[in-house]
Amino acid sequence: MATLPELLKSRAMEHPSRIALREPEAEYSYRQMVQAAETVAAQLESRGIKRVGICGDNTLAWILADLACLFAGVVCVPVPHFFSETQATHLIKRAGLNGLLHSEAASESEPLGHGIWLRTLPTATAAAGMPVDTAKITFTSGSTGTPKGVCLSVEQMTATTLALKERLAGIELQAHLCILPLATLLENIAGVYLPLLMGAAVKVEPLASLGMTGSSGLDLRRLVAGVNRNRPQSLILVPELAMALVGAAEQGQLDSGPLRFLAVGGGRVSSELLSRGRSAGLPLYEGYGLSECCSVVALNVPAAGREGSVGQPLSHVDIRVSSDGHILVRGNTHLGYLGEDLKQDEWLDTGDLGALSTDGFLSVNGRSKNLLITTFGRNISPEWLESELVQGLAIPQAVVFGDGEPQPMALITVTDGRSPSVLAESLRQLNQRLPDYARLATVYVRRQRLNQAEGFITANGRPVRAYIQDHLPTLLVQAFPLFLSAPWTNQPGESRMAFFDRLQQETSEARAHVTGAPVVKAIGEGGFSLESYNWFLAQAFHHVKHTVPLMMACGARLPHRLEFVRKALVEYIDEEYGHDEWILNDLEACGADKEAIRGSKPDLSIELMVAYLYDQISRGNPAAFFGMVQVLEGTSIELATPLGEQIQKLLGLPDQAFSYLYSHGALDQDHFEFFRNLMDGITDPRDQQAVIDSARVVYRLYGDMLHSIPLPGRRQEQSHEAA
Repeated sequence: MATLPELLKSRAMEHPSRIALREPEAEYSYRQMVQAAETVAAQLESRGIKRVGICGDNTLAWILADLACLFAGVVCVPVPHFFSETQATHLIKRAGLNGLLHSEAASESEPLGHGIWLRTLPTATAAAGMPVDTAKITFTSGSTGTPKGVCLSVEQMTATTLALKERLAGIELQAHLCILPLATLLENIAGVYLPLLMGAAVKVEPLASLGMTGSSGLDLRRLVAGVNRNRPQSLILVPELAMALVGAAEQGQLDSGPLRFLAVGGGRVSSELLSRGRSAGLPLYEGYGLSECCSVVALNVPAAGREGSVGQPLSHVDIRVSSDGHILVRGNTHLGYLGEDLKQDEWLDTGDLGALSTDGFLSVNGRSKNLLITTFGRNISPEWLESELVQGLAIPQAVVFGDGEPQPMALITVTDGRSPSVLAESLRQLNQRLPDYARLATVYVRRQRLNQAEGFITANGRPVRAYIQDHLPTLLVQAFPLFLSAPWTNQPGESRMAFFDRLQQETSEARAHVTGAPVVKAIGEGGFSLESYNWFLAQAFHHVKHTVPLMMACGARLPHRLEFVRKALVEYIDEEYGHDEWILNDLEACGADKEAIRGSKPDLSIELMVAYLYDQISRGNPAAFFGMVQVLEGTSIELATPLGEQIQKLLGLPDQAFSYLYSHGALDQDHFEFFRNLMDGITDPRDQQAVIDSARVVYRLYGDMLHSIPLPGRRQEQSHEAA
C-alpha cells in the first residue's frame, strides 16, 4: 500500500496547479505544497532532528511543518495550544523532543523557510517505550488532566485516511475549513490529509478569527462569519459547535448552501439535534473514533446512515460488542502508549459501551467506568443524559450524578439568564422524552461555568468526575435546585411535592440575587480585603443580634396548629443565643473596635430586613420568620465552609477571626436538614405562602447587603465612574 507521503506527491503530479492550502493572506498549489514540505524536511534531516513538536495556531506553516515531518521520517508530536504549561512540559519531556517547530519567531529559534521556525532543545534521550515505527505521537489530556501519548505509524494514518476517502466517495468536496485545532488528531487526519487526498483545498485561519479560544471558548458570531466568509463544503464539529451552528442556521444567520458534509464527533450527539440541523439545511453526520484507533472507526454518510447510531465501521477495522456491552476494535489500533509496555491483544477494548445492529450500525452509550446504577438496578450512562441536557437545553455544561439513588440528578450551567420557571418547563419536556428510569429527579443550576483552574474540568472540557463528586456538597449549595419529580399542581390522587422542595423551587430565582453577588467571585480571585471582611461581619452582627428576639416574638404568636414549630424554636433559641458576641470577638481579632461596631448602625438593607420580619410576625403571619431561616441557614453554609478558608488564606488572619463562619458552616449543615423536616411538616397553605413570600423578600434584602460589600477593585471602578 502506498503511504501518505507517496500519495500526496502523486496528487501533486496529477493536478500541480490546483490550490491545496489557503489562508487569508497566502495560498499554496499542490506542487508548491509538496516542494515546501520537502525543503523543510531537508532542513530537519540536515540538523539531525528525530523527534519534534509542532506548536501554534492554525496556519499554513503548521500544516507544512507536519507534512515535512512525514516526508523526513521525523516523529511528529502536535502540541495542543490549550495545554497548560505543566502539560506541555510533560509532553516535551515524555516524548524526548529535540526541537519545537513554530509558525512565529521565538527566542533561540532559526528560520527553516515558509514561515516555519525551529527551536532546538537540549539533547534528549530517546523517548522511553516508543515503538520503532512511530511517526506521530498524539497526546490527549484524558479524564485526569495528565497527557498520555498514543503512538501511531505512517501506515496506520494512511489506512484511516484511505478508509475515510472510500466512505465519502460520491460526496463532492472542493474546500474544507479547519475550525478545530490542527493539533487535534481528528482535524489533522480528516481535516488535512483526507481533503488533500480527495484533491480539495484545506482552508485555515487563526482560531480566534473563527471565534475559538482555549479548549472550549466560542464566539458564535465570529464562527458564523468565518464559515460564511470561507464557504467550505465540509467541517468537522464537536457537539457544542454543532449545537451552535444549528441554532445559527435556524435563525437564518448561517449560509448553509455550500455545505455538503458536516462530521460530528468527540461526544454523544442527540438525535433531536441532528434532526433540527437537517431541517435547517445542515448535512450533519455523526461518527465515532478514538486516538488509539488513529481517529475515526465508524461514520454515517448520506448513502449509509442511521439515526441514533454513529454509522457502520470503516473498511479498515472490525468492531464487535462484548457480552458486557464493551465496544471492541480490531485492525488499525495504535502501536502503544508512550513509555508503557504494550499488551498486544487482538481486540482493543475501547472502554466505551454500545451495541451493534444486525446490519452493522454501531451505537455508543457512554464510558463503562462512568456508569450509574440506580437503586432499581438500572444502568445509566451519564454521558448520554449529559448530551441530552446540553443539546436539548442549549447549555454549555452538564454533569449527571446519582449512583445508588432512585433517579439520576444533574448539575448544569446556564449562563443566558433564563428564569427557573422556564428552565423547569424545558427540563420537564426533556424528561418526557426519556425512559422513566432515566428521568431526572432534581437539577441544580449554576450561573457560572465549571472551570479547569478549579480542577472541575480537563483541558478539553470533560468533567473530572471524581473531583466533582468530592466537592459536590459545595457545588450544590452554590446552585439553585429545580425539583422535577412532581409539580405541586398535582391532579387528585397524585403524590404532592414536599413543602421544603416547593419552597426551594419557588424561591430559586430570588436566591440567584444572593449567589450572584460580586463578593463570591471576588474572594476566589483575591479581590477581597480586610475592610470587606470587617464590613460583612458588622452586618452579620446587626442581623444576628435580632435572631433570638425574632424567634421569641415568633414563638409567642404562633397558632396552636403550629405547636410543633414552637417546640422547634425552643431548641433553635438555645443554640443561637450568644452568636452575636462571637461575631464581635471575630471583629476584635481582625483589629476592629468591637464596641464601636456594637453601637453602629447597620446597612439600610439589613435595617429593612429586620424591620420587615418584626412587622410580619406582629402584623401578618408569624410563620414568615422561617423565610429568614430559609435564606440565612442556606447562605451561611455557602459563605462559611466554601469561602471561609479562602478568606483566611487570602487575608492571613488567625483562627480566632473565624469562630462565627467556621462554626456556622458545620452548625448550619445540621440546621438545614432539621429545617427541611420542619418545613415539610407545615401543611396549611396560608403558612406555606407566608414562608415563601418572606424568603423572597429576605433573599432580596440580604442579597443587597452582599452586593454592597466594599471590594478593592469595585471601589476603583466606582471612583472612575464618578470621575
